[in-house]
Amino acid sequence: MKRSGEIVDTRRKRILEILHKTGDIHVPEVAAHLKVSEITIRRDLQYLEDSGLIERYYGGARFHREQRVEKDEIALCRKALAMYAASLISDGDTVFINTSGTVLRMLEYIKAKDVTVITNNANAIAIPKSHTVTVMLTGGELYNLKGTLVGEFAYNNINKVTAKKSFIGCSGLSVENGMTTEILNEVVLNRAMMTRTIGESYIIADHTKIGNNSSFVSCELDNIHNVITDSRADASQVEAMRVRGINVELADRI
Repeated sequence: MKRSGEIVDTRRKRILEILHKTGDIHVPEVAAHLKVSEITIRRDLQYLEDSGLIERYYGGARFHREQRVEKDEIALCRKALAMYAASLISDGDTVFINTSGTVLRMLEYIKAKDVTVITNNANAIAIPKSHTVTVMLTGGELYNLKGTLVGEFAYNNINKVTAKKSFIGCSGLSVENGMTTEILNEVVLNRAMMTRTIGESYIIADHTKIGNNSSFVSCELDNIHNVITDSRADASQVEAMRVRGINVELADRI
């Protein structure tokens, strides 16, 4: 019985995590992603609504207005991270970016010229960018729920490239577990991007990710050298990372 309760709690937490990323969720998509029935998701949404966390509408759910205000504030933090990270790119750089939505926004703010961006995020096609920025997709199996590319084909292509910098977003970043992600198939690709970077590799994590842990470890803390976060991040976690020799930049204070 206890184990069953833990499974339910974990699933509901995942639903909230998806909501934080997307703003809205639709029952069929979430049910397929979490591999449960639609009626199970509807029950979860009813519970979350009864708990005052979300509001339901026909076929889906969203956060309450107050929580949407918080989400807007988070969006501003993520914009600051993307703008600062983009400022670290120099003329002629070849860079990796992974599937993170925050990292993807960097494309809008790159001012350097003759930049080549290599990514497994198929959503990069639709992002406005300078005409001097070239985007190359890794190819691979399309993960429909997130619009990203995974699998052996993507991995093999990443390993044929050397980049000067990499910018890797995450689901969680903590002193205890390092950088974590929620999708197992992305772990090997994140690791490959960092391994194939000859210059600086940056972990991008807004304050909601700092101190949190997701399912799969993409990078142990000892292999992390640069973190870009914001001033709302857990101060004890930030200080502990700096004690471990990690350069932590607060993008919204720069």
